[in-house]
Amino acid sequence: MTDLASPPAPSGGSTAPRRSRKWWYIGGVCVLVLALAGFGIWYFVFRDDSPAAVNIERATESLDTKGSGGAQPSSSLDGTWKVDSSIGSFANFTSSFAGYRVQEELAGIGTNTAVGRTPDVSGSITIVGTKIPKAGFTADLSTLKSDEGFRDDTIRHQAIETDRFPKATFELTEPIELDKIPAPGKKTAVDATGTLTLHGVTKDVTIPLVAERTGDTIAVTGQLDIPFADYGIQQPTSFRVLSIEDHGILEVQLFFTKSA
Repeated sequence: MTDLASPPAPSGGSTAPRRSRKWWYIGGVCVLVLALAGFGIWYFVFRDDSPAAVNIERATESLDTKGSGGAQPSSSLDGTWKVDSSIGSFANFTSSFAGYRVQEELAGIGTNTAVGRTPDVSGSITIVGTKIPKAGFTADLSTLKSDEGFRDDTIRHQAIETDRFPKATFELTEPIELDKIPAPGKKTAVDATGTLTLHGVTKDVTIPLVAERTGDTIAVTGQLDIPFADYGIQQPTSFRVLSIEDHGILEVQLFFTKSA
């Protein structure tokens, strides 16, 4: 009886390890592709790199960087304080400015926070003891600048129509009463009641403000919700703009120094 020998093993050894390495490689590539796709979706759709909203902490930090924080404060606050355009840099938003903040949805981008600002703000406040009887400001909206040139061009003839209505103004109509003269470095929250003129429409408003004195400079920040219908502002029409909220935020950051 002849013994049947086992068939010889294939030359080169088993292919199982090769198959295993191949599937690990394919799986790794798939994971990498999915990760990159997820990052791309986040970067182009969900990422919002718009400038941060105004707040008094950020405003006074910029004053410290400038070096005015070490200056000796004036002995009295009485007098007229004017918006000082020489403080800070508009490039990094450490200067005085006024602007808007609104949620929009853009084709190919998705939901986005549109922020436009102008450094061309003038105005003053008058302080008498613990009272502010007078304040007024004007912003040149024709120089509003955002991160999108098409948006800046659009609002010249749509929405707030800066070609037709280049100025926005606020005038205080009720004196602001302070409990006491604010000490340097102390935040003071006040409500400024007055008239806001925007897009050719004047409305009574109350703007919540926060102020802080650093050296010989007074920093003021504030935000006010603006229902567009109240000011006759219509949604812009563009193939890039899918939708826009029916209201926006007016924001201000102002630095004042005392007039001689």
